[in-house]
Amino acid sequence: MTLHALSPEAEESTAADRRALAAAFRLAVRFDLHEAIDNHFSLAIDDERFLINPYGIHWSQLRARDLLVVDAAGRVLEGAGEVEATALFIHAAIHRRHPDARCVLHTHMPFATAITCTEGGRLEPVSQTAALFDGKIAYDDHYGGLGDNAEEGDRLAEAMGDKPVLFMANHGIITTGADPAQAFNALYYIERAARLQVMAGASGRPLKRLPPEIVAKTASGWAGMTGHAERHFTALIAVLDAEAPDYAEL
Repeated sequence: MTLHALSPEAEESTAADRRALAAAFRLAVRFDLHEAIDNHFSLAIDDERFLINPYGIHWSQLRARDLLVVDAAGRVLEGAGEVEATALFIHAAIHRRHPDARCVLHTHMPFATAITCTEGGRLEPVSQTAALFDGKIAYDDHYGGLGDNAEEGDRLAEAMGDKPVLFMANHGIITTGADPAQAFNALYYIERAARLQVMAGASGRPLKRLPPEIVAKTASGWAGMTGHAERHFTALIAVLDAEAPDYAEL
């Protein structure tokens, strides 16, 4: 059902949001960033409502029209399907506590999650890709069980502090951004950096960590690449438009 009458401009904006978030789901499958049907992405429409994936649709088949509009209480305002409990409690808490985190992506992507499964696991400054995240990652070192309750959702939202990324011990990753382009760009590059770290560690040789001043210099260089996330996401969407355009169906 629809509880809000939207202006034509608002309807167009929401349609664009649906397509962008649906693209993020499809792209996550292509880069092996998902796990079965158990992860979730959301995008705030306003202070009261957000888009989120319905439980049970595989991301490789998810379309813009499949996304649900829900409120913080978990009521489905638009769309058919149900919201998985951990999706509701984690995303509702982060959207509420961090209004600038308009897009929230949570996955169990393998290499980054592997780091969270090590004692004191951290994304180490061993590559220029890792330097992109200098000072941007919060770490929750205490796994609290499934996030299927309000208390755990609030705890994770608090653990993020003022960082756009959260490494969740023994669990997975959360990235946030002002839009799907920013949040997905972070998701993609974190997994790339984590893969390099895990592969380097598997060599049995000591990790070659960059000195702090070089990390800071490299991070500044990344920050100076204005519009990089948007350009990257646009390029990836062009691939979907050519190879799997059904993602955008409303």
